[in-house]
Amino acid sequence: MPESASLETSPPAAASIANAHRIHRPFVILILCVTAPTLILDQLSKIAVKNHMTLYESITLIPNWLDITYTLNPGAAFSMFANGPPWVRIAMLLTLAGAAMIVLIAMLWQCESVNLNAIAFALVLAGARGNFIDRASRGLVIDFVRMHYYDANFPIYNVADSAISVGVALIILASILEGPAPKSSRG
Repeated sequence: MPESASLETSPPAAASIANAHRIHRPFVILILCVTAPTLILDQLSKIAVKNHMTLYESITLIPNWLDITYTLNPGAAFSMFANGPPWVRIAMLLTLAGAAMIVLIAMLWQCESVNLNAIAFALVLAGARGNFIDRASRGLVIDFVRMHYYDANFPIYNVADSAISVGVALIILASILEGPAPKSSRG
């Protein structure tokens, strides 16, 4: 067999390779353009707050409306599970976050195009990964965005929490815009 013949790819194999690249191209775009920048912004903002503020220090951005307040959250979103035993809380939250990240990566891998749902999944993945990094490295999540109206406070959050919230809102929006699924006819 000539050497050049062994290097050639059969037409079905070439189509299969081209199809794999086409399918996974949205995955790469979403990871590089949505997930990675969001995760980097989350981690850099947490590092800046930790390095330049003391715990519970507050900097007013918009009086009676928006502050940067350095806090540590031992629980999940909005301090849920904060009162449980630390080893159980951390193990449970890391396991749930790990499972969510695996599911989100699988969903992004299967995306055939960059659409609203895909962007939403990429944002939720960035948020889950950002808080996972905090919890795995220090057992606590750094929160610092404090929205309030005078003394009425919304729970303090971070960039990762925002990414998760925006991602979920986009998933809801996409489901509304798509409308109901067509009814299948059974013969």
